Amino acid sequence: MKKIAVVTGAGGGIGRAVSLKLLSNNYVVVLAGRTLSKLQETHELAAENSEFCRAIQTDVTDPESVASLFESISAEFGRIDLLFNNAGVGAPPVLVDSLSIDDWHNAVNTNLNGAFYCAREAFGMMRNQSPMGGRIINNGSISAHVPRPFSAPYTSTKHAITGLTKCLSLDGRPYDIACGQLDIGNAATDMTEVMQKGVPQANLELKAEPVMDVDNVASAILYMDSLSLDANVQFMTIMATKMPFIGRG
Repeated sequence: MKKIAVVTGAGGGIGRAVSLKLLSNNYVVVLAGRTLSKLQETHELAAENSEFCRAIQTDVTDPESVASLFESISAEFGRIDLLFNNAGVGAPPVLVDSLSIDDWHNAVNTNLNGAFYCAREAFGMMRNQSPMGGRIINNGSISAHVPRPFSAPYTSTKHAITGLTKCLSLDGRPYDIACGQLDIGNAATDMTEVMQKGVPQANLELKAEPVMDVDNVASAILYMDSLSLDANVQFMTIMATKMPFIGRG
């Protein structure tokens, strides 16, 4: 029997890679994202597995849009087994006093509020379905541990995701809901192309950074969800081996 998974931000990058990996491993995947054309590209890339995925345009910053997504899932499939809370955005790399309030709100509304809205809906379905339970995996990022220069909005939201992960993990125990977090460093996607050209280090020196194949991230998600619900990977860090994370002063 196929598991039912939901991936947010499924129109590209990490979300697309994870969706395709799940589809090739006997999942039904609901692709959620803001841009329908990008979701349809992911759907087409699924090739022979495309019949097992659904593209649903969703704005995670809008609780009504999120509620509609999960209502559609409930109506068609009757349950959800996995939510990968992946949708996220960055902000302009500027000092705090130069950051616009709109840019701050955009990061918070997408990275934190959006993750909460999706987790809230998934948790409710998992708690009330039969058999009860499921797994929520949050995309935390290396920035859930340490900041890059000029990254207050993104770093703040990713630190907050760690708190959300812990609360969902604790509150989900009576309902067989496992919640873990995958902290990702320098996966090769369109968003990280700049890292190979040069990004500010802690001392503000510009340096190119190594990246890893995004398929490694997809494999990590698949592993985390391969466990039975009486086991949980609470936190996992996966990163390019040579990226400058360990050893920072």
